[in-house]
Amino acid sequence: MDKFQLITQNLEEILTIEDLKNLIKKRKKLIHYIGFEISGLVHLGTGLATSIIIRNLQKAGVKTQILLADWHSWINEKLSGDLKKIQKVAGNYFKKALSVSLELVGGNSQKIDFVLGSDLYHHNDLYWQNFIKIAKNTTLARVQRSIDIMGRKMEEGIDFAKLCYPIMQVADIFALKVNLAHGGTDQRKAHVIARMVAKNLNFDPPIALHHHLLLGLQKPPKYPLTQEEIKEMAIDLKMSKSKPETCIFIHDSSEEIKRKIMKAFCPPKDIIYNPPLDWLYWLILPIKNEIKIKLTNAAHKVYRFEKRNELLNDYQAGLIHPLDLKEILIKELSGLLEPVHHYFKKIQLPV
Repeated sequence: MDKFQLITQNLEEILTIEDLKNLIKKRKKLIHYIGFEISGLVHLGTGLATSIIIRNLQKAGVKTQILLADWHSWINEKLSGDLKKIQKVAGNYFKKALSVSLELVGGNSQKIDFVLGSDLYHHNDLYWQNFIKIAKNTTLARVQRSIDIMGRKMEEGIDFAKLCYPIMQVADIFALKVNLAHGGTDQRKAHVIARMVAKNLNFDPPIALHHHLLLGLQKPPKYPLTQEEIKEMAIDLKMSKSKPETCIFIHDSSEEIKRKIMKAFCPPKDIIYNPPLDWLYWLILPIKNEIKIKLTNAAHKVYRFEKRNELLNDYQAGLIHPLDLKEILIKELSGLLEPVHHYFKKIQLPV
């Protein structure tokens, strides 16, 4: 697999593919980053889905970085908006949880640089100069439209500090000298701003790498949904730690994993909106490369799946029962997360 294939596998969107090809062709040093708010326990979306992309980038020889975004968390009132607590959780828990997650999917935690936001901003006049330049090259309307990168909406009556959030996110990209800006598809608007203003600040536009947002296990308020409706409702439908019964944390026991997944929304033959199928497609198969499902509808015959589209086709055809899907997901996740329980036995979790 060549460098382009390694970088792009398991991504949902790239802005733009041609820019990425040109960057690789020029043999420029590839520098990646993804930023995380510090807020409670790490779930599968934050820990594993993101780590799959980082693993792939490391295999392609990319320098990988994680920004522990303490100021962004403070602005967004995570952990009650207590900056000291946020910084403590960032160093004592979040860094370790993300490192373990990366190792679980086959990445190398020793080859990733963790940067605390506070350290990036401290005594950094250039950062704040760029912050002002970005703001001068961005309209208020565009910043307001970008608030959903925080999981918020303008109609909530937000304070002014939250309008600084997207500007800081763009400034982070330039301060870290990033040419591969990575995030979930919910971070698209900030990355588009970065690409728009880059040339006015004498930077090359960063290439945006967007991974899939894992669905929460809940039934959506409206069903059925089209692909376009799912895209529009992505923030409301994604896995969220604010809905603990509809997500799996990397620390969840096998019993908790089974309880949550058995209650999951899993409509038969539906490959458009189906959380367990979504997790197998975007998470388990890219990690394991194959899964074996004992099919109830085929006299308990065991089917082996390596290609994700084969899994989708067989489920849509009714060859795989929803219970079959749930049982293999429970088995795979329980086995995958077992090392996490061992690692964190002596570490106090931040909840």
